[in-house]
Amino acid sequence: MAIKRTTKVDAGFSMSSMTDIVFLLLIFFLVTSTLINPNALKLLLPKSTGQVSAKATATVSIKHWKDTDTYSYHINGNETPVRFDMIEDELIDLLQSEEDPTFSIYADETVPVGEVVKVMNIAKRNHYKVIMATSPE
Repeated sequence: MAIKRTTKVDAGFSMSSMTDIVFLLLIFFLVTSTLINPNALKLLLPKSTGQVSAKATATVSIKHWKDTDTYSYHINGNETPVRFDMIEDELIDLLQSEEDPTFSIYADETVPVGEVVKVMNIAKRNHYKVIMATSPE
């Protein structure tokens, strides 16, 4: 007596669950990318028409405290200031594994050029590229 199978096995599978996961991941990354604030310090940057599209690995922010006429230096937008003599060591640690080490300088409009040049000299000694951050006009 021969028993025949009446059901056939379907070799295909549904991609709808995979597309749901992709859309959920897309929404997640879009929402989390808007929460990232690379420059946590409130600086009044000078205005410029020329904008550079290069991507900096690290940032150095120079804040001018007008009431005491002092300057504070911050690495990667960190609220805790870093002493000037520690900036070079911090940048070397951050940029040592980079193929094309680049950092950007965010300086208040009221910061004298001499303070910015001191940070640029650190870049020159270590053969780093520097981007001076400005606000678009």
